[in-house]
Amino acid sequence: MDTDPDMLLHAASLRRRLLVWRGGAVAFFVLACIVAVLRAGGGGLAGHAPHLVHMKLEGIIPSDEHENVEALQKAADDASVRGLVLEVSSPGGAVTGGEVLHDAVATFARRKPVVVSMGAVAASAGYMVSVPAARIFANRSTLTGSIGVILESPDVSGLLDRVGVHVDQLVSGPMKGQPSMVQPLSPEGRAMLQGVIADLYGFFVNVVAQDRHMPVDRVKQLADGRPYTGQQAVALGLVDQIGSMADARKWLIGITHLPDDVQVSDIGPTATRINWRRWISGILSGVPGAEFLLKESTALDGAVAIWKL
Repeated sequence: MDTDPDMLLHAASLRRRLLVWRGGAVAFFVLACIVAVLRAGGGGLAGHAPHLVHMKLEGIIPSDEHENVEALQKAADDASVRGLVLEVSSPGGAVTGGEVLHDAVATFARRKPVVVSMGAVAASAGYMVSVPAARIFANRSTLTGSIGVILESPDVSGLLDRVGVHVDQLVSGPMKGQPSMVQPLSPEGRAMLQGVIADLYGFFVNVVAQDRHMPVDRVKQLADGRPYTGQQAVALGLVDQIGSMADARKWLIGITHLPDDVQVSDIGPTATRINWRRWISGILSGVPGAEFLLKESTALDGAVAIWKL
């Protein structure tokens, strides 16, 4: 029986497409397994040889930092890990995220040395995370400091009045509805929220004073929210030394008495994310809409400690 050539071509095309999708699915599964292994191992496979670890904190610090905290805990418990290079490139973020990360770095620093290398910006909560380190390096042009807390709430009640929209807000107490987008902030609400900010600010100041071995009054003089360049921060005692990532790494190698070519393994979700994003983007590069899978979003809840230009 004769076979239609068009049908043969169509069948061959379907077979090729099926093979491509099967190959892509297998590759995706293999990469997912690799990512799982990397996450389970903290992002590196250094074995039992003495080595250092490197963690990069970049972008806005979210409220939930459990992945970085877990990576720090695992590295602190690993006897082969001798120290941490913490790279900070963040304008700050959620106060809670900064507090949790600060405490995790401080816990690590009580057991093994930590050195911080600041990037272009390491301010507010980004500075809070840095202060437990034994030594902080910054570039001359680094923007750091910005010690303070901010809480913002938009008020669209005036706009709603103009368009004739009224919102009834039922609350269990006068402070429950403060702040509100649909009602002006009352004097009592403003005083209440200012008290919250003052408490969080006091916590931030005390953290800096304790970790940088500075009097609280001195920190308060510097903590009016302004940023400082790296050069200014060194003179004020907020940063220890002008230097690069290589300088920070060299300093840590020196105090841990490790060889110059010691292995430095990346830990934390940022290191793992860099790997899988590169691998998966190569596989999905021809799939329409696949770039949506590679996008990241960050939500900030509550008060934030962030430097804003």
